[in-house]
Amino acid sequence: MTPPALSYVFTARVAVGAPLVLGPVGTGLRRIVPILGGTVAGPRLSGTVLEGGADWQIVRPDGVARILARYTIRAADGALISVVNAGLRRGAPEVLARLAAGDEVDPAAYYFRTNPVFEAPPGPHAWLTEHVFIATGARHAAEVHIAVFMVA
Repeated sequence: MTPPALSYVFTARVAVGAPLVLGPVGTGLRRIVPILGGTVAGPRLSGTVLEGGADWQIVRPDGVARILARYTIRAADGALISVVNAGLRRGAPEVLARLAAGDEVDPAAYYFRTNPVFEAPPGPHAWLTEHVFIATGARHAAEVHIAVFMVA
């Protein structure tokens, strides 16, 4: 068998608020990062990220953040698309400390990968519900950039 190929779909630039820290729970530190809005642009999808979603994170004792973001995209044609994006972010303790402080850190210095799953109505965006996607992420002071790729 040949390995699957990836094709670039879009990049989401998502504005995020300050994390709400609930504190320690069974598997780590629970944080909720509000999603304030954003943009989606790429060859297969464009639109806006609507305000009101959040990234529910568990930061494990080893520093790895388990990510589970839920948000909505309004496509350029007005269609609403639900996104559930799960993944991991990890890095050296000093790199993670710089990210937490809001410093700009080269995304190559840490691992940030996710697996977005989409719900879309029948019509021009139904293809989103018929494929597997992976994404790479980059954390910035006030936003997150997610580059989404379709697995062929």
